Amino acid sequence: MNSLEFKDIKHIVADNAPTGKITKVDVEGPKVILYTDDLPFFIDHNEEIKNLATLLRKRIVIRSNPAALMEPLEAKKIVEEIIPPEANICNISFDPHFQEIHIEAEKLGLIIGKQGITRDEIAKRTGWNPKLLRKPPIESETIRSVRKMLYDSSEERQKVLKEVGKKIYRKPDSECDWIRVTPLGGAREVGRSCFLLQTTESNVILDCGINTAASGTARFPDFRAAKLEMERLDAVIISHAHLDHSGFLPYLYKYGYEGPVYCTEPTRDLMTLLLLDAVEIGEREDNELPYSSKEIQKMIKHIIPLEYQEVADITPDMRITLYDAGHILGSSMVHLHMGEGLHNLVYSGDIKFGDTRLLEAANFEFPRAETLIMESTYGGRYDIQPHRRDAEKMLLNNIQETIKNKGKVLIPVFSVGRSQEVMIVLENFARFEEFNVPVYLDGMIWEATAIHTLYPEYLKKHIRHRIFNGHNPFLADTFAKVKPKERKTIIESEEPCVILATSGMMTGGPSVEYFKAFAEDPKNMLSFVGYQAEGSLGRRIQNGMSEMTVEKNGRTAALKIKMAIRTVDGFSGHADRRQLLGYAKKVHPKPKRTLIVHGEEKKSANLALTLNEMFGFDASAPQNLDTIRLV
Repeated sequence: MNSLEFKDIKHIVADNAPTGKITKVDVEGPKVILYTDDLPFFIDHNEEIKNLATLLRKRIVIRSNPAALMEPLEAKKIVEEIIPPEANICNISFDPHFQEIHIEAEKLGLIIGKQGITRDEIAKRTGWNPKLLRKPPIESETIRSVRKMLYDSSEERQKVLKEVGKKIYRKPDSECDWIRVTPLGGAREVGRSCFLLQTTESNVILDCGINTAASGTARFPDFRAAKLEMERLDAVIISHAHLDHSGFLPYLYKYGYEGPVYCTEPTRDLMTLLLLDAVEIGEREDNELPYSSKEIQKMIKHIIPLEYQEVADITPDMRITLYDAGHILGSSMVHLHMGEGLHNLVYSGDIKFGDTRLLEAANFEFPRAETLIMESTYGGRYDIQPHRRDAEKMLLNNIQETIKNKGKVLIPVFSVGRSQEVMIVLENFARFEEFNVPVYLDGMIWEATAIHTLYPEYLKKHIRHRIFNGHNPFLADTFAKVKPKERKTIIESEEPCVILATSGMMTGGPSVEYFKAFAEDPKNMLSFVGYQAEGSLGRRIQNGMSEMTVEKNGRTAALKIKMAIRTVDGFSGHADRRQLLGYAKKVHPKPKRTLIVHGEEKKSANLALTLNEMFGFDASAPQNLDTIRLV
């Protein structure tokens, strides 16, 4: 475990590094930073750094001292000389605080070179560490804003990271001899997931979401019950970007939290997109969130991105590793190793353990796992979804039937995940069959899709291969991005079409606007492909609501729902009952205890009972504010 203090790290480096080669040792977050006047030596003798990393069991970054850095203008000339023109460099900039040269280009492989030879040559000749940034195949305002914010706040972020590092490698007040977890939201319900994990030394939050379909205090996690002072909170871990897991995070920064957030890079970018949109919608619909874009910007500066299977210390007695959850781009299962081997916990977040077009299935192998906290969105006795290929066939049949009748198909989707899954299905259909109607993308779908194209390494192999080979399925001619002013034209047109629109649960956004326009025409169809939470408009329509009250020309009127309403199960990013049981059977090692969360009350309780009966799990479905002692 991480029993090393900062002084111990410095001693180990001093005793084991080549004599005179390391001039300074520092920490930034979980990483150990080593400074040198001879960067080429460590590039040519990388076994020296590997040896130190093994001794410390930490990730090491080696940097040139400021005096050893080449002047930026001269370094830029060297970079342009070394990198072949086919890489299509679009920007080169320098970050003196992290001693990095940022190179944004279309083909990063040409900058890395075979076995990293080109990247190493840049570092050796200039003293700057290359940081490679992929040019988004689709222009993204979110990516541009996040990158600019990170670059402009470089000095501030380095200070934050150094403070975090000092807290991680501090001297513990006491030995870890107890561990407990308390759900502050997300137990026996779907929405506002938030779990407080505590040891004698540490306080860590797993997810921090909101319930978009609820109102009042049920909308947010219950931090009052935690009685936790913000300055005593060590870290927040976000499993994925959906608002029911991240939507309350900026609130913490509004009320005094100054610590780190751990997640993957795609989660950081998608979370930024969704949070900014939620603030805008809240202001527009007079349902404001308790924070603003200011807190979101502060949050971004405190995010420490981690890759899958990268091990990182986050407190003196906790070490984190993220694994692929298969739910949406960048979604993670969180493995936490606590104490001196005292206990290991796996938090599933949201998982998919089945075939999809976009992502690999959730990871099920861990080094150790005494406790598993597992979602149960579709954990009920009858929550068996069709196989994905059958679901795709059903959706396409529904679309063809509606188009044949000269109608329009409205598919409410979550901008992240379901949108891209449905897009891949429709693009595949258009490539091999006669399908000439436009597919309109309204809401944040296009922006979210742009972020997907930036991280092909997180996608399924064949999608990644197509993107790298210039056949990006998301750029197919089938798709048309809709601007708000174009919505009226699409609604009034008599031409058949397919519309993917947010929000997926019809709690606001363009999907509701299209629905109101299309509802009274029986030629049209509304097709649900994602989960509809209790209390949402989508759930009420799904349950057979025949009319609703709307505002027309300043007056209240009844809207008759005559359009066809279909639910196509099988597209969900959540594992269904069969997949959850399959996951429980395969997870290795078998956990001694399982806590079932993120599901409606009866579904959570039933899944816990079934896991007990089928696999002998010590499984239970805790309620919010129940504190469970793990050790």
